[in-house]
Amino acid sequence: MSKPLKQIHLAAHFPGVNNTTVWSDPAAGSHIDFQSFVHLAQTAERARFDFLFLAEGLRLREQNGEIYDLDVVGRPDTFTVLAALAAVTDRLGLAGTINSTFNEPYEVARQFASLDHLSAGRAAWNVVTSWDAFTGENFRRGGFLAQQDRYERARQFLAAAAELFDSWRGDEIVADQESGVFLREPDPGRFDHHVRQFDISGRFDVPRSPQGRPVIFQAGDSEEGREFAAEAADAIFTRHGTLEAGRAFYADVKGRLARHGRSRDELKILPGVTFVLGDTDAEARERAALIRRQQVSGQTAIRLLEQVWNRDLSAYDPDGPLPEVDPLLGEHTVAQGRASVRMHRDPLAVAAEWRALAEAGNLSIRELVIETTGRQNFIGTPARVAETLNEFVQTDAADGFILVPHLTPGGLDEFADTVVPLLQERGVFRTEYQGGTLRDHLGLAAPRAARATAPAVSGRAAN
Repeated sequence: MSKPLKQIHLAAHFPGVNNTTVWSDPAAGSHIDFQSFVHLAQTAERARFDFLFLAEGLRLREQNGEIYDLDVVGRPDTFTVLAALAAVTDRLGLAGTINSTFNEPYEVARQFASLDHLSAGRAAWNVVTSWDAFTGENFRRGGFLAQQDRYERARQFLAAAAELFDSWRGDEIVADQESGVFLREPDPGRFDHHVRQFDISGRFDVPRSPQGRPVIFQAGDSEEGREFAAEAADAIFTRHGTLEAGRAFYADVKGRLARHGRSRDELKILPGVTFVLGDTDAEARERAALIRRQQVSGQTAIRLLEQVWNRDLSAYDPDGPLPEVDPLLGEHTVAQGRASVRMHRDPLAVAAEWRALAEAGNLSIRELVIETTGRQNFIGTPARVAETLNEFVQTDAADGFILVPHLTPGGLDEFADTVVPLLQERGVFRTEYQGGTLRDHLGLAAPRAARATAPAVSGRAAN
């Protein structure tokens, strides 16, 4: 007997601070104007996507002491945008990145509980940490946190927020048997949370929201990030764009769940991916190559190389060879506010690898950066892309995907109109929403503590 087909989860990423947008395309629009958010969100909803995801940058990036203006420079407040989108969508989940290093649990819990009420149960929180004092300068609680301290604070932050979400315990739902009206007798409980990072107590002032708690997302490929996701997240974002890497990551993270008392279905693995479509596979490949050159201009190539070399390389020709000098080592970096700089843990090894690639392929700086930085994950006809997406999910390389279009706001339109119908024909993607909350879309049960403290329904007549 064959296994039942797994259902694919799809989400849309509204680009924030990034290197993916093709600003030179005539169809490129604003990342600030609200109608751009509306267009992408409503496209995702008509395609029956699970959610729209907003990233966040807490400080304008700088490089060589100047504002880095080759990608998005500014970004509206996440909660404001998601609350506004709740009014122009009906079913689409609304996910936002909110930092656990520089915020406070009471404030964040209150905002997410409010968003969950406003959206009738569609809120999600991507819990992230910040590693640098540069970003911290914008906040009272500035300064550097070591990686192990960042994740410990995130754990304590999430636990404190969960206590706040669950503190509204005394809601007894009373049914008037004559009228059938459900009446509430609220009695919000106190919270007392005393740990190293947070010493708080009081009463939470937002009643339990439709989901109990927002859906919890986490993004991180480190050992600490994987363990944090297995312990506390409902979904984890990844960067793995190949079947082999995806299957290895999937097996590793899913294998961690049991020791936290969780089943494999309680955590969804969702790679962030890009795509390029064409009438033929050859046309799609040609289009993808053009898009990559548009994404990596000569100026962008030099700036990205500087992030590895940790030097001012503005005098170098992007169409010329790599610098002969080695990267500078040390904590000081030419790029500020960009987490990807720390992804290069051994810049000397990266430089050696890149020199070997450049020599073997006779590549210029720009050609090398195009070759070694992010690229389109899924390229081909709509049928080819639908087949490949499905293969990833059915062979346990992913549970679904967060699509990152290279154009804002219309970059999702073609996928919604051509690939989604093919997935629906295969029976691996919904044709209609089956529930109203984001937990419904993702196939997630209510959080355990919320189930344990959920309001009881009494059949007695109300006075």
